[in-house]
Amino acid sequence: MIEIIPAIDIIDGKCVRLSQGDYEQKKVYNENPLEVAKMFESVGIKRLHLVDLDGAKAKHIVNYKVLERIATNTTLTIDFGGGLKSDDDLRIAFECGAKMVTGGSVAVKYRETFLSWIAKFGSDRIILGADVKDKKIAVGGWLETTNLDLFPFVEKYKEEGINKIICTDISKDGMLAGPSIELYKEILQKFPDLYLIASGGVSSMNDIEQLQEANVPAVITGKAIYEGKIKLNELSSFLS
Repeated sequence: MIEIIPAIDIIDGKCVRLSQGDYEQKKVYNENPLEVAKMFESVGIKRLHLVDLDGAKAKHIVNYKVLERIATNTTLTIDFGGGLKSDDDLRIAFECGAKMVTGGSVAVKYRETFLSWIAKFGSDRIILGADVKDKKIAVGGWLETTNLDLFPFVEKYKEEGINKIICTDISKDGMLAGPSIELYKEILQKFPDLYLIASGGVSSMNDIEQLQEANVPAVITGKAIYEGKIKLNELSSFLS
């Protein structure tokens, strides 16, 4: 059964969504992210993907108080990402209750730091964030595209022990136009034992069913829930 991971993106301590990673296209859905997290928990969801968008921009952890509040007041297993660049950022994230962290830009720009995190905490707690645009890696809250190709990038980190990866197709994210199923199939064909978490574009239960048919292990969904395209009670068949 595909694992359902709802997303909460934070700017100024509020629950927001962007379209295609554009900070100018910001929509606030709730002033209180804890309320949103509790709503997820109430229907039996176990996981949460929490993204510090202020942190991604500032290049260091910013919204750790929101993380702490959600971790303290729910039983959700939280993976936290956005702007984690230093050992200190990582320490704060874990101390504030994150069970896992996602490293995106840090894996590109501070490879040695990221490798030391994998060595110290293991692949169960360190997730590789591969944000892509036309199969090229993007960093810095997607404000910057690199020349790194997705497949060699993933391969290198797999060799270093990574087994969980969140792959977001930026062109799809927040657009409610369906996920990049072909891309995910391609990734799984190349790396069949990868715990691939699909992200970006999920717009309906049908999308989630298609990802499950493609044997994608997990999916992150945000905007579709906030816009009412996916009702929380519809997810119950995927929550065992």
